[in-house]
Amino acid sequence: MGLNDPQWGNKNSGAPPDLEEVLRNLNKKVEALFGRLSGNAPKNASSGKPSGGFAGGIGLVVIIVALIWMASGFYIVDASQRGVVLRFGKYVEATQAGPRWHMPYPIEAVEIVSLSQVRTVEVGYRENVKNKMLKESLMLTDDENIIDIQFAVQYFLKDPADYLFNNRAPDENVRQAAETAIREVVGKSKMDFVLYEGREQVAASTTKLIQDILDRYKSGIVVSKVTMQNAQPPEQVQAAFDDAVKAGQDRERQKNEGQAYANDVVPKAKGAAARLMQEADGYKQRVIANAEGDASRFKQILVEYEKAPQVTRERMYIDMMQQIMTSSSKVLVDQKSGNGSLLYLPLDKLIQSTNPGSGGLNEAQTAAGRPANNAEQVAPQAAVPNDPLISSGRETLRGRDRESR
Repeated sequence: MGLNDPQWGNKNSGAPPDLEEVLRNLNKKVEALFGRLSGNAPKNASSGKPSGGFAGGIGLVVIIVALIWMASGFYIVDASQRGVVLRFGKYVEATQAGPRWHMPYPIEAVEIVSLSQVRTVEVGYRENVKNKMLKESLMLTDDENIIDIQFAVQYFLKDPADYLFNNRAPDENVRQAAETAIREVVGKSKMDFVLYEGREQVAASTTKLIQDILDRYKSGIVVSKVTMQNAQPPEQVQAAFDDAVKAGQDRERQKNEGQAYANDVVPKAKGAAARLMQEADGYKQRVIANAEGDASRFKQILVEYEKAPQVTRERMYIDMMQQIMTSSSKVLVDQKSGNGSLLYLPLDKLIQSTNPGSGGLNEAQTAAGRPANNAEQVAPQAAVPNDPLISSGRETLRGRDRESR
C-alpha cells in the first residue's frame, strides 16, 4: 500500500495512524483547554480543514519542551554543601543552601560540593597498614637512620571554587604535600624522637606544614588532622633495632632502680647523720654541764675542806664506802667463834626483809640459822647523817664512777 493511498491509516487496515491527524487531535485538545474552539480558525478552501493545525501542534510541543528545559535549571543545595555555577565552563558564583535556579544546560551548569565531608588520604600505605608503599614510607632522619612511617591525612574543603578549578587531582595533591612535609619534619629530627616521645609533635608540625603548602597552591583545602598509623625501623633491621631498644630499656630500668635506691638511702643517711650530730651536740652540752657542776661542787667542798680537813676526809671516805657497799652483795662470816660453827649472814636478804609486806625475813633467818627476834641485832644498818657536805661528796664520787664506766 502506498503512502498516497486513502486507506493508509485506517484502523481496519492494520497500518500506522495518520501523523497529521494525531497532531490535529492534540491541537484541538489544547485549544479546548485554553478556551479556543477549532472552528474559529480559518479553513482551507479545498479541504475545509483548519490550515494551521500542524503548525499549532509543533508550537505546542516546542512550548512543552521549553518548559521542561527551563525546569531543568532548578536544583537544591543542602546546608553542608555549596553550589558552583559555571557558564559555558567559566565560574560565575557559589550559591548557598536552599532551592536555586540556573540557566539550563548547555548555557550553565552547576557543581554541588560538600564542605562538611571529611576526606582521607593515606601516605605510605593503601587501605591497610600491611599494604605498604615503601616509596612513600621510607625516610631518612637527622641522625642518618632510615625509618618506615605510615600516616593518614584528613581534610575538608573551605573554598569550593578553588577546590574545583585549582586542583586537577585533589587527593593526589594532598598526598604529595603530606609526603613533602613529613620528609622535611623527619629529616630535622632524631630517630628516637620520631619513634617515641615526639610522635605527637611530629604530627602537629606536619599538619602545619601541609596546610602552608596547600595554601600557597590556593587549593581550597583545610587539613584537620594527621594520624600516625605506624612508625618503625625497616624490616631488614627490625631485629637489631629491637635488641637496641631492649638494651636502652634495661639501661633506663637500672638507672631508675639506682635512683630509687639513692632516694631511699640518702635520706636515711642524712637523717642518721643529723641524729648523730644532735646526739653529739647533746652529749657535748651534757658533759660541759656536768663538768661545770663538778667544778662548782669541788669549789664548795674545797671551802668546807679548808675549814675542817680531817672531818671532810672522813665523811668523804664514809660516803664512798656507803656507795660501794650499796651496789655490792654483802655476806657476814664469823670465823673467830670458838664453838666450831661457821656463822653465815646474808645481809642483802635481811635488808630486803625490812620492807613492809615482805616475806624474806623468815628466809634470811633460816639461812642464818638464828631465830627471827635476833635478826635486827645481827644486821644493824649504820645511819649516815644527812649532811650537805657528805651529800655533795657523794654526788661527786657518783659522777666520777659514771664517767669511768
